[in-house]
This record gives sequence, structure tokens and C-alpha cells, in this order.
Amino acid sequence: MMKVGILNGESMQALTFAKQLNKAGYYIVLFCDTKLSYGYCTRYAHKRIICPSIKSETKKFHIFFQNYLKTDGLDVVVPMNDYSAKYLSEYKEELKEKVRFSIPDLDVFMTGYDKNKLMKVCEANNLPHPRSLDVSTLVAGFDTEFKFPALIKPNETTGARGFKKVNSFDELWEHYESIYREFGDCHLQEFIPPGGMQYKVQLLIKEKKILNSSVIAKHRYYPIHGGSSCFNHTIVNDELIKICTEVLQIIGWEGFADFDLIEDPRDGTIKIMEINPRVPACIKASVISGVDFPNAIVDLSLNKPIKEYTYQPDKYLRYFSMDLLWLVSQKNKWESFKEWKKMMFSSKHFLQDGELLDPLPFFAGACSSILKQLNPKFRASKKGMN
Repeated sequence: MMKVGILNGESMQALTFAKQLNKAGYYIVLFCDTKLSYGYCTRYAHKRIICPSIKSETKKFHIFFQNYLKTDGLDVVVPMNDYSAKYLSEYKEELKEKVRFSIPDLDVFMTGYDKNKLMKVCEANNLPHPRSLDVSTLVAGFDTEFKFPALIKPNETTGARGFKKVNSFDELWEHYESIYREFGDCHLQEFIPPGGMQYKVQLLIKEKKILNSSVIAKHRYYPIHGGSSCFNHTIVNDELIKICTEVLQIIGWEGFADFDLIEDPRDGTIKIMEINPRVPACIKASVISGVDFPNAIVDLSLNKPIKEYTYQPDKYLRYFSMDLLWLVSQKNKWESFKEWKKMMFSSKHFLQDGELLDPLPFFAGACSSILKQLNPKFRASKKGMN
């Protein structure tokens, strides 16, 4: 039985990967940095290992992982978050002789992952994106036609961490130093006002050809500004696939990529915001719509022929614990409840954070998520969007 290692196996997306790959006959090993989590509790994993944090103890994890590959071995490894994806790209030359995986080389990886570099690619190729300025090229007192409000955005970050809304260059310089010290280089990006739909485009690409794809419309989020999507709907939008495919072809990306896009309500243009270089928490939306990205990614890693799945959209995915918090946060509870309960008992409706045949992750993950939302430090990291 071939062994597949899942890095950041504590994550929600690990639930979908463990289930799909377990059903396909693989032996699943989860590498987790905590037990109180979605992934650690899934019944579909064969082995669970508590290990150093890839995010905060990268070198320590690398030594640990090398030792594991030497003593126990893996056939394939798949990352579940940005930090583990970047780790595999950074250490690609060292690891590729010991285990198989599908990650772009570091220069290509950073062109897509670094939000500032991605915006420059979009600008150079006339692809829809918010107007952006590289803060490192500016000086205090710089005068331009740039329009405010705008967001200070770290070039490398996840989940809106480090974002800060500002209304002038004076406010930019007032807040920039503290954000830079914590998150590194930043760019300034025009603020897209609320009111437009947000989307995800998920693609698997090899030799500039798209092998599988899906598009997700994000209907609700929690927290409302800069939070996780908690009610999603798979749709058809060939134009978005075309635009995102062009980006990957230009930068030479190979493997899986997840795009975040937002509709500008001022003119209806749907703009590219970022590339997530790994599978998102809502990957289950693609799977229930017929696109088995977990097995496709493993097949690509093993250089096997990639099955082109038949996409069957119009499925709804609810991140129940976060969607419940969304409901509680609304001022008009009754009107919000009428919206919230839609599709609840439909055959097209699925839960992102659990299922009847694998119930433990729901309870462990919900507790972990709620504790995180109650953490003042975590909430403070999201306030910059307001």
C-alpha cells in the first residue's frame, strides 16, 4: 500500500484528502502540530504524528521530516496550507529524491504566492486586478493619483492577517512600520467596496494545460470582513477559468492553484486578488461536484495519467460552526435566519466541517475554531479590514 503524507494534517482540508485517498487505497499519514483539530480526529487516517510547527519551527520540522523519510518513508507528500507548500518549494531539491510531490520551483512559486509580484504580473499582462503600489518603492510625502481608501497588505500572508485600511498616504506611513516589522514587505492596494460576489477558481495544470477545474461563489463569511467563507456554491464561469489559466501559463506554474477573486460593485469587473498555492478548506466543494482534486494531485505527483473528471456544479457547502457564528453576529436575527436556513435539507447541501460517518472532527474542530475566534490576539489580526 502506497503511503501518502499530509502536511498540516490538523487542517479541515485534510478531512477531504484523507477520505478520498483512503477510499482509493492509500495509507494516510497525518503530520499535525496539534491534537485539538479537524484533521487529527478523522477516522480516515491510518497514522497521526504530532510534529514541530512548519510555520514557526521550519528548520526543526525539516530535521524531523528528513528523519521520518529515512526511517519510515513516504511515497507522496501533499501540503495543506501556505507554509507547508512554501516549505516543499524551498526544500524541493533536497526532498525530491526522497519523496514525490507536485510544487513549482521556488522562483515560480513566489511569483504566484507573493501578492505584490502577482499584481505586477496582472498589470503587465492587462489582467483584471486592483490597482496596487509597491510600498518599498515609495517615500514619505510621495504624491500620486492613487485613490483612497486602500489596504496595506503584506506581500506574504494568509486570511487577511496584517491588512490595514487607510485613507491617505499619511495614514499609510503611520501604520506601515508596525505592519512591516511583523509581516515584512507590503504593498498598497485599492480598497474594493463591499457589495460584490467573491469567487474561488481551483485549477490543476500540467505543461500549461488545465486538467481539472472548478469555480466557487462565496456567499457568506465570518468574520464578515476578512474572514473564512462559510457558505459556498459551485458554479460555471468559463471566463474566470480562462483568466486564471492565463496567469498560470504566464508564470509557468505546475500543479494545483487556488485563486481568490472579487467582483468590484462599481463596474462589475471580477478582479484577481491572490493565488493560494495549496488546497483551500473548502476543497470539498469541488469533490462533491465531481472533481476529485486529492487523487488528481497524487496522480500528478506520481507522474500517472491524470483523470479528467466531469464537473457537476450547483452544490452547496456549509462551514457549519462558522456559519452559525455568522448568524449570531447579525443584528436582524429573524431575517438573517430565513436566509441562513436555505438549502439546509436539500440533497445539494453538504457540511464542510464534518459528516455522519466521521463525526469526531466536527466537535474537535468546532471547539478549536471557536476558541480561536474568542482569542483577542486572533481577532485583532483581522481588524485591519474594518
